[in-house]
Amino acid sequence: MIALDHHPTGRHFLQIPGPSPVPDRILRAMSLPTIDHRGPEFAQLGLKVLAGIGRVFQTRGPVAIYPASGTGAWEAALVNTLSPGDAVLMYEGGQFAALWQKLALRLGLKPEFIALPGTDAETSLPASWRRGVQAELIEQRLRADTVHAIKAVCVVHNETSTGVTSDIPAVRRAIDAAGHPALLLVDTISGLASADYRHDEWGIDVSISGSQKGLMLPPGISFNAVSAKALAASKTATLPKAFWAWDEIFETNRTGYWPTTPNTNLLYGLSEALDLLLDPATGGLQAVFERHRRWGEGVRAAVRAWGLPIQCADPAVYSPVLTGVVTPVGVDADALRKLIHQRFDLSLGTGLGKLKGRMFRIGHLGDCNDLTLMAALAGCEMGLKLAGVKLAASGVQGAMDHFAAHPQQQPLLAAA
Repeated sequence: MIALDHHPTGRHFLQIPGPSPVPDRILRAMSLPTIDHRGPEFAQLGLKVLAGIGRVFQTRGPVAIYPASGTGAWEAALVNTLSPGDAVLMYEGGQFAALWQKLALRLGLKPEFIALPGTDAETSLPASWRRGVQAELIEQRLRADTVHAIKAVCVVHNETSTGVTSDIPAVRRAIDAAGHPALLLVDTISGLASADYRHDEWGIDVSISGSQKGLMLPPGISFNAVSAKALAASKTATLPKAFWAWDEIFETNRTGYWPTTPNTNLLYGLSEALDLLLDPATGGLQAVFERHRRWGEGVRAAVRAWGLPIQCADPAVYSPVLTGVVTPVGVDADALRKLIHQRFDLSLGTGLGKLKGRMFRIGHLGDCNDLTLMAALAGCEMGLKLAGVKLAASGVQGAMDHFAAHPQQQPLLAAA
């Protein structure tokens, strides 16, 4: 038997930016007996989670819930709104944007990848991977598309590979300023329920997300929040779809059911997560967003004290979900991560794609608190010293000072 949870003493510290640590309360909910997914009890569950997830997306429109990963929700968004050969404008801000572009190619679409050109002077890393989506580049390209061949604009809200949270309202304004009818599709797989996200107010047509980040669940649920414009587009879109098709899902959802077998026990967990996130006694979503923002600031205080570059070069778009740390030239970030894991039972996120070996990622989301983060930062600091990295000062002390000077505003009644 594989020892999946064998740690000699204490608990494993999971500080990757997703899957995030799952609260015990949610794990207990998921352990309840499975019920008939065509019975009356299930309808109550279905209607509850559908209403609650709409509140998290901040939308009055429908939300499709799939038993799939976030990649499935990417595919669902594309196949429900587009036709073979359609041109799609995609912004390269990191590895997950690149993977979404690859998926679009495999579906027979014609994605055009645009990005901020050049390399960053401080780190020699790609400039577009250290900053947010440049809305003016999208506007320029759409203005040039006078025949409106581009059918959708695809951007990532919180790019998990880089620690950058882009300005989505600016992208909406760019599309509108260009007078272009393209749909706006946004990946908020790691942003939802950690960073402020407003599907309706920001004019998003399809929002894409998953369960394993801010929702504090294991992987296995994904979502499409859908605008009226996107629904209209789905009536004429001709990319093949069956399992992903919105029409059957939304029709069956009216009574709390799904056309195919749902992942019942994960929906138990989702129901519990929604209770945690939306609880007015702990401040609801706004308190969740503030908590993640504060955690991010504390972690970045540590990185600054170490004297290492923060992967996101623009403080205006720092992610509240994770912080990327660039290692000095000649220091293999993956070897450092391995050392930290072996010595301190602490998992950190790897550098992905063009950032492989140059940076590691500290997640500050999910079932987390100040002391969890302090322990993670202590593990990072000890590992950096063991790897021979010269640090300017103690990041642990820097984070302690920050958290002491900026106390938690909401009562710590429950993890969220």
